[in-house]
Amino acid sequence: MDLRIVFLGTSAATPTDERGLSSIAIARGNEILLFDAGEGMQRNFVRSSLRMNSKMKVFITHMHADHSLGILGLLQTLSLNGRTLPIDIYGEPRLVEFIKFSTKLIGFGLSFEVNLHNIEAEGLLVREEDYEVTCCEADHHVTAYSFCLTELERPGIFNIKRAVQLGIPKGKLYKQLQSGKDIVISGDIVKSMDVVGPRRPGRKIGISGDTRPTEKLCKFFMNCDLLVFESTYGNELRHKAIENFHATATEAATLARQSGVRKLVLTHFSTRYRSSNQLLAEARLIHENVEDAIDLKIIDLPYR
Repeated sequence: MDLRIVFLGTSAATPTDERGLSSIAIARGNEILLFDAGEGMQRNFVRSSLRMNSKMKVFITHMHADHSLGILGLLQTLSLNGRTLPIDIYGEPRLVEFIKFSTKLIGFGLSFEVNLHNIEAEGLLVREEDYEVTCCEADHHVTAYSFCLTELERPGIFNIKRAVQLGIPKGKLYKQLQSGKDIVISGDIVKSMDVVGPRRPGRKIGISGDTRPTEKLCKFFMNCDLLVFESTYGNELRHKAIENFHATATEAATLARQSGVRKLVLTHFSTRYRSSNQLLAEARLIHENVEDAIDLKIIDLPYR
């Protein structure tokens, strides 16, 4: 299944002429999982290749304006473009209150159903047939969460040549074997392991939101194939990172290395940096596989 990460906003606190406010879309097959919706993010949603009427879930890390206010504009934009499928939104209780109050106050109607879900504790939020989304408490000024999208293990590779040798007819018996079930052919038992290889790992993506690096997050992001971590400051402003409950690029890279992350993507850059080159260079001294996020940048994430 194709999996793409699309960066819709990569600036911290205020937008610039090149960067919008925080928003990341994961396009997985025919579904979009959106993490944060900063003010005005729907413009880059429109400019991207994302489809308006895809199955969609939205996860908001915390209730700061640069991460949450864009949800109203997104909902209206989707509605005005004829969306009909329902949308699920996950966030702390104040987000649910904010959306209900604001839509009533503004008085705009929607062409689709919105299902609001309170996040009140760490752990499992979504469990689908082949993936799950979990959350972990972040360390920020306000109640905040980090998220992981984790695909479940996939069946092993099916050995068609071996199946033909064993006289197994194509069809439902192939499917049963692929799902791990043994079958009986002409009175003989054929075990799934005889024709199906070992199960293969799915992919794991971590989204930090705004946070200080913590031991809890280090464990939460363990073995991510890709981790998007906030990198608001460079080394020279680490005192500000501590004071404002943010992270430096070096701290993001250190956590990624300790967590065994395969690829780290830096985002949420302070507007004091005209270029992210300094932050990228600092992170690459710690972790060998680091990229910087740019608005509308797309990263394809293949299976291992």
